[in-house]
Amino acid sequence: MSDASEMVRRRWVGVNKLPRTAALIVNTKSRIGQDAFREACRLLREGGVELPIAEAVEDPSKLSDEVRKAVEAKVPMVIVGGGDGSISSSVDYVVGTDTVFALLPLGTANSFARTVNIPLDVAGAVGVITGGQSKKIDLGMIDDDYFANCAAIGLSPLIAESVPHGLKKWLGRPGYLAWAALQMARFKPFRLKISEGDEVTEMDALEVRIANGRFHGGAELVETAVDDGEIVIQVIEGRLPLKLLWSWGMSLGGPSQVKGTVREFRGRQFRVVTDPPLSISIDGEVLAKTPVAAKVARRVISMALPA
Repeated sequence: MSDASEMVRRRWVGVNKLPRTAALIVNTKSRIGQDAFREACRLLREGGVELPIAEAVEDPSKLSDEVRKAVEAKVPMVIVGGGDGSISSSVDYVVGTDTVFALLPLGTANSFARTVNIPLDVAGAVGVITGGQSKKIDLGMIDDDYFANCAAIGLSPLIAESVPHGLKKWLGRPGYLAWAALQMARFKPFRLKISEGDEVTEMDALEVRIANGRFHGGAELVETAVDDGEIVIQVIEGRLPLKLLWSWGMSLGGPSQVKGTVREFRGRQFRVVTDPPLSISIDGEVLAKTPVAAKVARRVISMALPA
């Protein structure tokens, strides 16, 4: 076998064809949920995918329960339509099963879809489901909670806890960013301690990102992710909020520009402690509080990805 052939074999180890039977579960409270549900049903059936379960979920808090029921019913593939929060609330039920996880990106930033190169339009995403392949990917973990893309400490949880209901749906990303700017006045830096085994690092911090995916808030911040076997922690150090704005501005230039504004840690597991204890947003939903263990879960779900 040639070196090139061996590289391709290693890159796609664990890749399989996708099932032709699926459960479609869509958060219709997402920005384009209702229309996307109807279009996805039509396109999936036209593409040869049977849908014994097709649920339009109006209450986002019930979406993960519908995913659990579909996995317990041993449907070969579960297609979740929604934003990054919908994804993270669902993946826990797929871990350790033979069910393939598929995605219709219907959120504001769609950071995880960007990470795994899934098109952001319904037709393109359905094209991946009907013509792509299944591949094992990594997930992140905050304590015992799996997540797909990124957890954050600092301003992001403050925004997530206070953002007015419906703002993201009606005004999209510009409205969300405007609200973020308003919250800067309430924000205070904090003391951070990151431990990897016996090695402990302490610093003043403005923001912490714990990443399994490359994107956060729709901006590409991390060079490699999802299938590299590591969790990535990026810290914006210091006490001046202007450093936070500077780092956010540099994120428009991609990961190479971001690296100059953050301190980065890579590894399989870390202990994260803040003073004072702070909320953690996990893919946009405030679900935890420091101190926590942050780690990578290696190739724990099969996902529908572009061929």
